[in-house]
Amino acid sequence: MPANPKYLTQSKWQRFAKITAAILGGYFVSVTFHLALASWFDRANILITMAFSGFILWVALMVVAFLAKNGWKIWMVYIFISLLFSLLIYLGQIYNSTAQ
Repeated sequence: MPANPKYLTQSKWQRFAKITAAILGGYFVSVTFHLALASWFDRANILITMAFSGFILWVALMVVAFLAKNGWKIWMVYIFISLLFSLLIYLGQIYNSTAQ
């Protein structure tokens, strides 16, 4: 049974934004989240766990991107979250390098 066309995204740009946000944006958020955890906690355990939990988080973020009304807004949210996690990575590396 095909999908009802009124629920599908009509704009090609919105479809492009949702697909790229789902694949790339979700991946960036997933990786930066786990790297931020690795910069503050035991690096080896976090990176081993990332093999499984990273994929699960990535898939969940893909679903969120396709549920969003506006693909560009979800891109901005994913970029903001990735920058926030990148800041946590930076702070964790500075704090842990001076603590040793």
